[in-house]
Amino acid sequence: MSDRLRVIGYVRVSTQEQAASGYGLTAQEDAIRAAVERNNWDLIAITRDEGASGKDLNRPGIREALSMVREADSLIVAKLDRLTRSLVGLSDLLDWGKRNDLGLIALDLGLDTSTETGRLVARIMASVGEWERERIAERTRQAAAVRRSQGKRMGRPGVRDTMPEVARLISDLRLDGKTWQQIADRLNADGVPTVRGGSHWRVSSVQSAAGYVRPASQAKRVDLPDAPRRRSRAKRKEA
Repeated sequence: MSDRLRVIGYVRVSTQEQAASGYGLTAQEDAIRAAVERNNWDLIAITRDEGASGKDLNRPGIREALSMVREADSLIVAKLDRLTRSLVGLSDLLDWGKRNDLGLIALDLGLDTSTETGRLVARIMASVGEWERERIAERTRQAAAVRRSQGKRMGRPGVRDTMPEVARLISDLRLDGKTWQQIADRLNADGVPTVRGGSHWRVSSVQSAAGYVRPASQAKRVDLPDAPRRRSRAKRKEA
């Protein structure tokens, strides 16, 4: 039995436009195949997710790759952010890989998480990225707060700017205990046009008119089923 490193490649693009044109996928696959040839590895397969967000691991392509864990030693990506942009997702995947003897190779960072150093560096890099995104979001919130305190309008005119009577109606209905959907149904039944001149109110447009801000979404934790145990590369060398 060969003791060469067996790898499964994974590539991803995040927008429907990229998925339709194939932009980015070919470059990622070329980088993976070049690394495989350069290092004399065995490439088992390359799976892909087209037009999929990297915010969590609930993607068919990555799940297909992980389902082949019995056949491989490592998962290889051209760039770490193609695998996940979430610290939660990366941590979950690293823990899953440790339990199932599957390493992670990120070519852009020169990382191989089959080693302890590689796992440490990957977590540090993901933590820095998450921290930087939070800093950007915080700066954006602070800038918006300053503009509001100065009386400057944020974005396009809303319902409270152009249709104050509708805004008051929404507020009164909420105080009466009506749900967002009930308010939308009431506005639609009364034939009230939306702020953009449309004819149909949705829950989201009613919430926006009322000044409601949805809580920021967080990366979901996705359960990754453990795979049956297999012989690791080290054990194959010993055989």
